[in-house]
Amino acid sequence: MYNIQKAGFATRQIHAGKQTNSAGALCTPIYQTSTFAFDTVQQGGARFAGEENGYIYTRLGNPSLTTVESTIAQLEGGEAALATASGMGAVSSTIWTSVQAGDEIIADETLYGCTYTLLAHGMEKFGVKVFMTDLSDPANLQKYLSAKTKVVYFETPCNPTLKVLDIEAIASAAHAYCKDIRVIVDNTFCSPYLQRPLELGADVVVHSATKYINGHCDVIAGFVVGSAEFVGTVRMSGLKDMTGAIMSPFDAFLVTRGLKTLDIRMDRHCANARKVAEFFRSHPAVDKVYYPGFEDFPGHAVAKKQMKDFGGMVSIELKASRDATADALNKLQLCTIAVSLGGPETLVEHAASMTHSTYTPAELKASGISEGLVRISVGLEDPEDIIADLKQALDTLL
Repeated sequence: MYNIQKAGFATRQIHAGKQTNSAGALCTPIYQTSTFAFDTVQQGGARFAGEENGYIYTRLGNPSLTTVESTIAQLEGGEAALATASGMGAVSSTIWTSVQAGDEIIADETLYGCTYTLLAHGMEKFGVKVFMTDLSDPANLQKYLSAKTKVVYFETPCNPTLKVLDIEAIASAAHAYCKDIRVIVDNTFCSPYLQRPLELGADVVVHSATKYINGHCDVIAGFVVGSAEFVGTVRMSGLKDMTGAIMSPFDAFLVTRGLKTLDIRMDRHCANARKVAEFFRSHPAVDKVYYPGFEDFPGHAVAKKQMKDFGGMVSIELKASRDATADALNKLQLCTIAVSLGGPETLVEHAASMTHSTYTPAELKASGISEGLVRISVGLEDPEDIIADLKQALDTLL
């Protein structure tokens, strides 16, 4: 029998997780059902979601979801994965499963806006203390570690500054202090094609699969990946009882379809992003370029060590006021002004007023997000066309 686990990444993204079906359909069927029939009333035992002939209710498991969960688990190198209705569904279900009143969380200070709001403002309502700090400095982690620390949480690269954090170093330091501290890494900006945090010592990976994993801007979805024991606990506690953030069977089908081209899409995103970043460095209206692929970018050496390539995201600071920046962005014709990332189209956003609008001015400053920071999700268009559109817009600032 062919061992799919030993196959290359491209082979696994297409074939891992496939299940046989009665019709012999090549594509994974959409099991569009809320509940499943029992053959008999169970005596002395119960069926469990995910086992053969063991589906009960789609909030607990569904064959469409099992397929994509198995694929993601294999690509990330985890024992198991859990599909959720959104990236925040993955984050919140994981966090709620990991802590209780009196516990403490250490998180990097630069995070996706909704994650930041959950951690900085939401958790304290329930008696969980969260310390936000710059985890690029190992001393900051050591400063906040205590017997109450249950979670260390961060993204890398960080949204939207693309700050790079050393997964192996952070995980090693946290586990050296206490092996039971759960190190959770948001791998959305990379996807498992570019970076696999579990292989670097992290305990759990979360994703907004809305982005690169699906890759077509037509799904809201998320994943939790880790040990079978922990993912099972998230499924039966954080997801089933606390958030109810269940991915639909149809969305699971779309994510499964998107995954089949992940590697070739990511290669093109990365190649285009490098060309766009180099263009920004040469344009007189641009004050600073945030891109991990530049050798003089802080964290470049870490990115080179833990990432296959440098990603499809670029952020810039313009030599312009907030109003002038808005006027220039409004002149874009090919590129689209929109939140989110990872789709075929190039998306441009003003972080402070869009994805990170929940931050206070002080929080923006502490996170290194200026009023003039512009984030670009470089798409799959011809790079010359992307650059031409960006140039004609930025030229209006000269």
